Amino acid sequence: LSDLLVLAFAADITRVATVKLGMDRSQRVYSESGVDGPFHILSHHSEEPEKIEAFGRLNAFHVRQFAYFLERLHETADGASNLLRQSVALYGSPIGDSHVHAHDFLPLILAGHAGGRIAGGQHIMSAPGTPMANVLLSVAHSLGMEMERFGDSTGAIAL
Repeated sequence: LSDLLVLAFAADITRVATVKLGMDRSQRVYSESGVDGPFHILSHHSEEPEKIEAFGRLNAFHVRQFAYFLERLHETADGASNLLRQSVALYGSPIGDSHVHAHDFLPLILAGHAGGRIAGGQHIMSAPGTPMANVLLSVAHSLGMEMERFGDSTGAIAL
């Protein structure tokens, strides 16, 4: 799928894509990850160390897939630059601790430079209670979209 997205971006067929790795309650097993349990079941690990470890390995697999996508964007020319420099890619989850369905401390990765409008190389930690929509509003601003709010956003974050 990553290769198809990179091809679509490189050919200027689209400049926007959304990928959902699975349905929230799916019983899909990502056998290529080396983990034999389904994502959703492992996310509700009941604090069992072996399930937490398997869930961690499964998440590491997904992050490696995202890293592959970013590498492909970086390797693909876009004029005098590359697709990663010209793009923004967001990877994350709307749940910080899936075992208890907590929506705090969301794990997000924002990659790319939006044509130089995002500095990169930062670790930004927002105050507790900051809506994820603030990140999305900030991304929209970096792409030249003028809007005051996005969803339940309360303001932009300096990217």
